[in-house]
Amino acid sequence: MEAKQNITMDQLLYLLEGNEAEYLRDRAWAVRSRIYGNAVYIRGLIEFTNHCRNNCYYCGIRRGNSHAVRYRLSDEEIMECCHLGYGLGYRTFVLQGGEDPYYTDNRICKLIKSIRDKFPDCAITLSIGEKNRESYQRYFEAGADRYLLRHETADMTHYGKLHPPELSLSNRMECLRNLKEIGYQVGAGFMVGSPGQTARTLYKDLQFLRELDPHMVGIGPFIPQHDTPFGNCAAGKAEMTVTLLAIVRLLLPHVLLPATTALGTIEHQGRERGLLAGANVIMPNLSPKGVRKKYTLYDNKICTGEEAAEGLEGLKKSVEGIGCKIVCDRGDYRL
Repeated sequence: MEAKQNITMDQLLYLLEGNEAEYLRDRAWAVRSRIYGNAVYIRGLIEFTNHCRNNCYYCGIRRGNSHAVRYRLSDEEIMECCHLGYGLGYRTFVLQGGEDPYYTDNRICKLIKSIRDKFPDCAITLSIGEKNRESYQRYFEAGADRYLLRHETADMTHYGKLHPPELSLSNRMECLRNLKEIGYQVGAGFMVGSPGQTARTLYKDLQFLRELDPHMVGIGPFIPQHDTPFGNCAAGKAEMTVTLLAIVRLLLPHVLLPATTALGTIEHQGRERGLLAGANVIMPNLSPKGVRKKYTLYDNKICTGEEAAEGLEGLKKSVEGIGCKIVCDRGDYRL
């Protein structure tokens, strides 16, 4: 693998001001194309619980949000989502939820094993927050392949502005390193435009990603949720998000890089712009229609039409319109 590129603070400031935007995106597209071609990998997202023990200030399913309508999918409902997705061509399932104490390690392992037994050719991704190393090891041995855990910010002071005192950046980073040592394909990432974010904190994020060298990086704009302490804050910008996607593609050429639902929420063609800037993953929603609007991480989240799994044909046409092609396989990280 080629040596990783770096970026200076002055270069980051220059690019964030909008300079060389077209050149930057063209370079990112070229790098992505060299490694992954024009493939866009789809992941079937299953939001299986919106209960959460944490009280993060930006999140709509935070423990303190008394207006959230809580739900948990049954194991049978989760398996139905997988059956639906498999028939549509999905070969990666992403189990995403809040840090829900109901889901003990035994319950999670049972669920992983059920999916692995029924769909042996599929990748299983977990996105269920901070756990101890022993738990991560059990999930891996049960058959989980990947784990998504956005670090949100690599600056300790900024982390404290986004999270209550019981959560720490040091533990978050330890979780990510444990996951990588165990053998997962690991995903980190951050919000763009979160309250208190500066060019300096973004620079720390990029340097942390270079150090961690994750297999996946999730970057999406901050979007406020009205029942949170940040409900009246301004949303992040699509332009800056696209710029940072391109920068990450150049810093980590082989990374799997989603064009997120949040980017598609703040701008109609946001995900297409993300793909043109080097992204190569989209995560349509396989969750039952009746719960999609209850998983309210932020306001106005798109959860119908092309975002949803049943809109896959429309999504394929949209992706083909910018010179890419949806590929129905596991879409593993390439060395």
